[in-house]
Amino acid sequence: MVTFLSGGTGTPKLLDGAAAAFSPEETTVVANTGDDIELGGLFVSPDVDTLLFQGGGILDRETWWGIEGDTHRTNSALKDIASAADLPDGPQYLPEEKQTDGRDLANWRRFSGVAEFMTIGDRDRAVHITRTSLLDEGYTLSEATRQLADGFGLTIDLFPMSDDPVASLVHTDEGLMHFQEYWVAHRGEPTVDTVEFRGSSQAEPAPGVLEALDDTVVIGPSNPVTSIGPMLALPGVAEALAETTVVAVSPFLGDDAFSGPAGDLMAAVNAKPSTAGLATAYPFADAFVIDESDDATLEAPAVRTDIGIDSREDAARVIRAIEAAIERVA
Repeated sequence: MVTFLSGGTGTPKLLDGAAAAFSPEETTVVANTGDDIELGGLFVSPDVDTLLFQGGGILDRETWWGIEGDTHRTNSALKDIASAADLPDGPQYLPEEKQTDGRDLANWRRFSGVAEFMTIGDRDRAVHITRTSLLDEGYTLSEATRQLADGFGLTIDLFPMSDDPVASLVHTDEGLMHFQEYWVAHRGEPTVDTVEFRGSSQAEPAPGVLEALDDTVVIGPSNPVTSIGPMLALPGVAEALAETTVVAVSPFLGDDAFSGPAGDLMAAVNAKPSTAGLATAYPFADAFVIDESDDATLEAPAVRTDIGIDSREDAARVIRAIEAAIERVA
C-alpha cells in the first residue's frame, strides 16, 4: 500500500506512471485543499478536481487543470456583463465580515464572481455546482469528493486533506492575498514575506487520512510550501509521517523549480529554494528522488534519475526510482 500527497500539477503528472509499481487498488491520494476558494458562491477545489479529471480521462493535459475541450461561455459572459455594467474586474475578496458568514468550509477564501478572475470552463463549473450543492445538503467535503470520484470512475482512493477550512494566505509587499489571487491574478509577481495556513491548527485531517499515512508515503514533486505545507500544518500529520516510511521527489532541478512559485515561497519560509532545502521542508523524509544532474547533498539516501516528466513513460521512470528508494529504506 502507498499513499501519495498531492497538490498542484507535479504529483498528478507523477501519478500518470504510478501503475509501473503500484496497482490502483493499493494506491491512496491525499489532496491539498488549502488552495480551495469560494467563487461567486461556488466551492472550487482545484487540486481535488485535477485528480478527478485525470482519473476520469478528461483532464486538459496542456494546462493540467480543467477539462479538455471545455467551453468558457459563462466565464466570458461574466466579463461582458461586468464591462457593460461598469463593474470592476480582477480578484474581489469579499469584506472581512463576509469571510466567515455562511458556508463554514469557505472561511477566509471568499471571492465575488463579478468578472470572475479564474477561468472556469462550463463543464468544470458543473462539478463545482454539484459539489457546492452536496455541501449545502449536509455532505462533508470527503463525502462529496467520494461521490464525485465514483462518478468519474476513479480506481484509486482519493481523500481531501481536511473537511475543515484551511486557507493558504500569502503575505506580500502588496498586502495579504489568498494563494489563488497571488498566483492566478498576480502571476506570482508580488514579493512574498511569509505564508499562513489559516485555520490549520483548529482543523482535523479528513476521515481516513491519518490511517492512510500508516502506509508508505510518497510526496510528489509538488510545491513544498503551498501544495504540501497545508497538509503538514494539520494536527497529527507531521507526527504520523515521522513514524512511517516517506520518500520525497524533488520539485527542483538544482536551484530552479520545475514550475510555479516554489522557489520564492521556499525562501519566504526560510528554506533554501532548491533540492537542498527539502531537508528543511521535509525533516521526516527517509529518502529522496532527485535529478541525475542535481549536485545537492542530502543526509538521507537519494536515488538519482531524470526527474523531468513530460509523458507517461517519464512518470513511470520516476515511479521506478521511487520504488528503488522505498526498497532502500523500508
